[in-house]
Amino acid sequence: MKQNLKRYKIIPHLSKIYSDRVMFNDADPLGIVWHGNYIAYFERAREAFGRENGMSYLKIKENEFSTPIVNINCDYKKPLKYGDTFTVKIHLLNNNSAKIIHLYEIYNQKEELICTGESTQAFVNLKGEMSLYTPKFYEQWKEKVNFNS
Repeated sequence: MKQNLKRYKIIPHLSKIYSDRVMFNDADPLGIVWHGNYIAYFERAREAFGRENGMSYLKIKENEFSTPIVNINCDYKKPLKYGDTFTVKIHLLNNNSAKIIHLYEIYNQKEELICTGESTQAFVNLKGEMSLYTPKFYEQWKEKVNFNS
């Protein structure tokens, strides 16, 4: 994650805090969150971010694209447990490529850092072809939300 902070810049007005609670089915028999669910928490935050900022997955599909994950990582620091509340801080990184990059930080109710992560999504048209150029609708959205600020 620190590597991308050198290459790209966080856009403060394109950050969001998403809050939730660890559900029973998120945890193993010991009450500890299964490692794969942290990626699902990133996804929930990413969907909330997109809806709030006018770039939901449905909006992307309306423009005849999808944005599959092409890279994702998660660095675990401490576990969440059944019943914990948590917040995901999600940040959109400024980049000029035909991709969307988010950074994540998950904190528990004590505001302890639980994990960090990063995801990269590529633009793929509905024929399944990866776009080498940023789609026009996304360029227009970036201009509308002051992406390069």
